[in-house]
Amino acid sequence: MFEANESSRDRLNRAIVGVIVLIVACFMLTGWIKIVASAIGIICIFTAITGFCALYKVFKISTKKEE
Repeated sequence: MFEANESSRDRLNRAIVGVIVLIVACFMLTGWIKIVASAIGIICIFTAITGFCALYKVFKISTKKEE
């Protein structure tokens, strides 16, 4: 459906950041900031799994090496 535009390094970094942000959100934050941090963590993990970033598409960025 969507063409991947993230390199494997980019995907790994997003997955790590997403997990860390979710852990911090669950155990250290409260209120609306917890909701925002959770959403950011989920988005990071989702983009890491799919390899597609919508903002990269909008700005015509690709970290994936051409084959």
